[in-house]
Amino acid sequence: MAPLSEALQEAPGSLGTVRNAVLLLDLLAEGPAYQQLTDLADRSGLSLPTVHRLLRSLVLAGLVEQDPRSSRYGLGAHLVRLAHRYLARLPVLGALAPYLAQLRDAVGATVRVELLVGTQVVDGDRVSGPEVGLYREVAGVRPALSTAGGRALAARGDDELWKLVMAEADEELRALAESEREAWSKAEVITVSADYLGAGTEVAVAVVDPSGSPLAALCVDLPRDPAPERVRETVAHCDRAIAAALRTLGHG
Repeated sequence: MAPLSEALQEAPGSLGTVRNAVLLLDLLAEGPAYQQLTDLADRSGLSLPTVHRLLRSLVLAGLVEQDPRSSRYGLGAHLVRLAHRYLARLPVLGALAPYLAQLRDAVGATVRVELLVGTQVVDGDRVSGPEVGLYREVAGVRPALSTAGGRALAARGDDELWKLVMAEADEELRALAESEREAWSKAEVITVSADYLGAGTEVAVAVVDPSGSPLAALCVDLPRDPAPERVRETVAHCDRAIAAALRTLGHG
């Protein structure tokens, strides 16, 4: 990453300061749980004093933690509270929540609500199905184009978002996405054989408001290569849950 100008790095209270702090949080979200100050400076392109100053401020705010033994830095616990507060105020999650357990029982599989956050998808809510067993998958953050829900949401976004999402994909996935974007943006259902599901298939239906803006994706984790009849039944159950949720939101 090219170094930023010292004026932008050091100007206290500037937009650059906030942007640099967010950059460090993004870097801490990647790689090992705790990272060295010098590595963060190298990866960010910021000067060592700037990174040190920003990390001190983030530690005081509870957004970053410093390991007392190694002096390395990691994400802070306060981010969990902020994330929960953010998710709790999203109307689409509240509207879908009453129907997720019913949907899980109807399809016999794990049900998730995927949200597009920047260029990544996160599980905003989930109800685990019987296939999970003792060791349920921890809700993760994944590149948008690697998931069926992410493809449904990103393809319906604007061109600027699409460029950012495409920049994070490898060459093979970019070629696929370029040829399929229009189809994904209109598809009733998208399916992806997903490694993160343990050789399963993600079936995703977009939750879209009357203006065409995507709110979330309702996803079901089926076994690998499900029968077409099971996919159709799954989509029908998803459609009913989405219709009920949109009525709750006043869109139905």
